[in-house]
Amino acid sequence: MKTNQLLISGAIVFKDYAGKRKFLVVKQGENAEWEVPKVTVRKGESSVRASLRMTGEVAGMNARILEEAGRASGTTLINGKSVPVKYYYYLLVQQSAGEMIGFDKFEWLELKDVIKRVSLKREKEMYKNAKDVLKEWEKARQRKR
Repeated sequence: MKTNQLLISGAIVFKDYAGKRKFLVVKQGENAEWEVPKVTVRKGESSVRASLRMTGEVAGMNARILEEAGRASGTTLINGKSVPVKYYYYLLVQQSAGEMIGFDKFEWLELKDVIKRVSLKREKEMYKNAKDVLKEWEKARQRKR
C-alpha cells in the first residue's frame, strides 16, 4: 500500500432469513447516513482479510467471502490534505452471528429497501453489483451439482 493512499474494504453481507434475502446496512455516528459496513485496511493486510476482520470483530459474525462485488476510487481530506482512496467491496454470506457491538445502528433489509436507504450513489451501485455477482455465483454453484 502506498503511504499516500488510503485503502478501504467494504463488506456487503447478506443472509437468507424467513424465506427472504436480507442485506446489512449500518450507521456510524449520530448524524451519519446508512452505508455499507467498511473498514480501513491495515498496513500489511489484504482488503479481503480486512473485511473478514471487521465482520468478526465489529459485527460479531462469522462470514465467508464469495466474490469481489466491485471497486471504486475517490479522495478524502486528512489533516487538511487531499488523499486518494481506493474502495474494495466484497460480497459475504453470514454463516453465524453473535452480538453486533461495533455499529451505532444496523438493519437487515431486502435489497430494494437497501437501495432506498443508502445515500451514496457509489454504494447503491455496489449493492446492485453484489446482486449480479450473487446471481452468477449461484448459477456456478448449480452447475457444479
